Amino acid sequence: MKHMPTIRQRRVAELVREELAQILEFEVEDPRLRGITVTDVEMTGDLRMAKVYFTMIGGEEEYEEAFLALDRARGFLRTTLAARVRLRYVPALEFYRDDLLEQARRIDELLDKLHSEPGL
Repeated sequence: MKHMPTIRQRRVAELVREELAQILEFEVEDPRLRGITVTDVEMTGDLRMAKVYFTMIGGEEEYEEAFLALDRARGFLRTTLAARVRLRYVPALEFYRDDLLEQARRIDELLDKLHSEPGL
């Protein structure tokens, strides 16, 4: 069972999300990271690890390239984040694909198909 984040965890997560979004948009030069949107950040209880969820336009190949680029840029992102925020510990970053939009689109397709079938 997933625990509810504390107010501090939510505040730090939102700060990390906002700053990473800015860094990715304005300071990263890797073209594989263009168009990435940081959708959510979840912090561990000790605030030392951040699960960063992102989405982007593209298929599996673009996502694979983005994961490779994010992994390569992890040190830069963390160092730049440390210079921009005042935290006792700058969290380690783990990156995850946010499939929520894709799941919502699929549900919409299934509902449309269901409503278009005769007899329902």
